[in-house]
Parts: sequence; C-alpha cells; structure tokens
Amino acid sequence: MRAPAFGPTPPLVASDERRPKREPPAVPPAPPARTDDVSGAALPAADVDGGSAIDEPGDDNDETVAGGSGASDEADAEADEAQPPPSRVADLAEACVRFIAARYGTTLDYEPDTLSFVDQWVRDARTEMGRRPEVAELVQSAAGAYLGEVVRRAFGGFWVTGDEGDTAAWRLCLSRVYCAFNPLGMMREALLLDRADGWNAHLELDPAERDVMEQRLDALPAASDDEFFAPSTRFDVVSIVHDALHAAMEAEGLGDVRFTRDDY
Repeated sequence: MRAPAFGPTPPLVASDERRPKREPPAVPPAPPARTDDVSGAALPAADVDGGSAIDEPGDDNDETVAGGSGASDEADAEADEAQPPPSRVADLAEACVRFIAARYGTTLDYEPDTLSFVDQWVRDARTEMGRRPEVAELVQSAAGAYLGEVVRRAFGGFWVTGDEGDTAAWRLCLSRVYCAFNPLGMMREALLLDRADGWNAHLELDPAERDVMEQRLDALPAASDDEFFAPSTRFDVVSIVHDALHAAMEAEGLGDVRFTRDDY
C-alpha cells in the first residue's frame, strides 16, 4: 500500500527539476506495429476505411496544438477548446475504443466512468508484457490518448505534440487552470506500476500553487499500486486539482481566465 496515496514516492505533482520542457523537440515517431490483437496497436485505418490511422510526419493535417493559435485572449482560448485534437491523438484514442469494444464488448464514449474499462485493459496488458514486450508501447499510446481526451473534454484544454514528435514529449495542457501533463506517460506508469522517468507523467503546476496541491493530495487515503496508477485514479487526481485551482481563481475574481499555449 502507498501511504499517502499521492505522496512523494512517486509524486503526482512535478517538482521544478522534473517540469516538462517548454518546447518539446520534434522527433518523428517510430512506425507503429501492425496487429489486430486488442492488446496491441490497431491496424492502420486504410485496412478499414481507406485512410491512414497514423499520419506520417510532415502530413499537411498534422497539428502541434489542437486549434492552438497561440493568442492569449479569452476568445482564442475558447476556440482552442472547441477544436478537435491532433489527428494522431484522435486516431490513437479511437484505437483504444476499438480495442475495448473487441475485448470487452463495450463501446467507450469518452465519459469518465468508462475509464474503469481502460483500467482493466491496462491490467490485462500488464500480464502479457513478459512474453510480448511490445505491448507496453502500444497500450500506453492508445490508452493514454483516450485518457487525455476524457480529461480534455471534461475540463477543457489542448494537446501539444511537438509537430508529431516523440510521444514522451507530448503534453495535455488545461485551459481553465494552469496544469499540464503527459497522459501517455501516466499510462506507461500504470503498466510498469512505477515511475517512468522522462515521460512527464506528473502534474506541472504553477510553483505558487504546487505545495498547496501536494498537501491536498497527500491527505487522500492510501491505495494499492494498482489503484494508485490506474487511469481512473489519475483522472480523479486531475479532477481534484482542477476543481481546487479553479475555485481559488474564482475566489480571486479570475474565474473567466483562460490559459493558452503562450502561458505554457
């Protein structure tokens, strides 16, 4: 059992030394493995509907930020929230939907309560990693994209993918509070049941707010490793942090403030 559940080993709030880089490098991703196994990556969409499930680097449809114009005014921030995610994120999230449907007979709809099925998928994939090491990268990408989309749709935000880049450098940035993290890194930790250095899985917060949030999370009950790292738990942590930060902003008359890429 971890005690406290969200305490310092490993922390869910990033320290200054572990804060994600402001400008992630643009490194083309390795091509995904082809498999129709629901513990692995989806076949490219060309096998289904004539399109490509994963855009090639340099594709004209690639987006560094979902709808991000970089403008700092509220109207542009709200426009960012209304835009779809980058195409690769959307494809990976939909791959998760297909995997869950094939394996468990349930159709995910991007609502938070569907994350319990992703919890189970991660558990099942964890048992398969010994004989199929490639499962880790495949599941963390699809499940991480889905988790990120559930968070984005619930709280508002945008993806930063570094022009497709190395997925370890991806971040989901919330727009109504200052908070960023890599959902794929969170899923890597869920598979490993341990901290994944270099994957920015922990919450990047304003330094002035970090200590208060750490204390709030430290007060939560102890949890097993499986529960601590589960996708549904990570969503709950983000929800607690979001609601606390936004309540503090509203108390200061800043409830209408929106954060954009320039702020991160």
